Amino acid sequence: AGQAEQVVVPGSEGDFAVLANHAPVMTTIRPGVIAIQESASGAPKRIFIRGGFADVSSSGLTILAEQAIALEDLKPEMLAAEVKAAEEDVADAKNADTKAKAPARLAQLKELQKALAN
Repeated sequence: AGQAEQVVVPGSEGDFAVLANHAPVMTTIRPGVIAIQESASGAPKRIFIRGGFADVSSSGLTILAEQAIALEDLKPEMLAAEVKAAEEDVADAKNADTKAKAPARLAQLKELQKALAN
C-alpha cells in the first residue's frame, strides 16, 4: 500500500499502466510482474504475482492476487515448482476450458523463468 507515480499490471489481455486519474476498470491478471514506479527518479519495485484481479477506481488501484512475491525474494526453485505444477495442469486437463488456459499459464511462467535468468 502506498503512493505511486505509475503501476504496470500484467492484465489477462496484456500489460497496462495505471496513472493518477485513470478511468475505472476491473480485469483479471495473469502470472507476471507488477512494476511499481514510486517516483519519477527511482527504480521500480517489481513483484511477481500469480492470478487474481486488478481494480482501478477513483481511490486508486487494488490488486487481489493468489500469490505475490517481491522479485528479489523469488527463488529459482520456487518458480521451477510453479512451472512443474503448470506442466501437470496441462497433462491433467480434462475439459476444453482447462485445455485452453493451462498451456497459456505454462508459457507465461516459462517466459518469466527466462526473464529472471537474464
